[in-house]
Amino acid sequence: MIQTAVSIVWVIFSTLFFGILAILASLVSRTGNPVHIIARIWGYSILLVSRVRVRVTGQENFDPSRPYIFMSNHQSNFDIPVLLAHLRCQFRWLAKAELFRIPVFGRGMRGAGYIPIDRSDRRAAIRSLQTAAETIRQGSSVMIFPEGTRSLDGNLRSFKKGGFVLAVDAGVPIVPVLIRGTFDIMPRSGLRIRPGRVWVRILPPIETAGYSRKQKDELQALVRERMLAGQQEMTEDGRSC
Repeated sequence: MIQTAVSIVWVIFSTLFFGILAILASLVSRTGNPVHIIARIWGYSILLVSRVRVRVTGQENFDPSRPYIFMSNHQSNFDIPVLLAHLRCQFRWLAKAELFRIPVFGRGMRGAGYIPIDRSDRRAAIRSLQTAAETIRQGSSVMIFPEGTRSLDGNLRSFKKGGFVLAVDAGVPIVPVLIRGTFDIMPRSGLRIRPGRVWVRILPPIETAGYSRKQKDELQALVRERMLAGQQEMTEDGRSC
């Protein structure tokens, strides 16, 4: 419980501190890159205080100078600092609109160029996807949780279609990202935070140039199949360690 209390206090303090820094940085930068760097430091600090160690494999599978759509499984709130701190490239989140309503934190997200998506409003969601496509065309990568929300049991949920419409429209590769370990650190069902180890595995890109909107379901099935196979390999590798 002491670790949980320390981590929660630090999350609140660091979010306020780095959120204000992010807002100030957004006033002098049009790219959002300095804001993302601040967010990366914020994420790393939370992992450090919470005693979470992260192992990353597969960074060589993508070129940081190229735009991609990164798609990650979503096990825990700790997925966010893990990806911010350890994915070695600039990217912009496509995140649920509710997060942007959080004081300071939401303003900092907007300053970084992150993109809100309101799933309760179809027209607003379409506009968000158009904004994300324009962001990608300008050279920035986008990060999506295709499940749409955190897993209840750590297993991969079904995928939402919006990210695959975006991928087809933008015509850039999808890079599947797998996270293992954050569910044990902080599951969705509770607030307790446990120290632990996390494994992030970045899979090879999946090209989208040959797909149309009519084929988005095929693309969705392929990405999910690759991620399920990757999770199985991670489980087997973990047992052999």
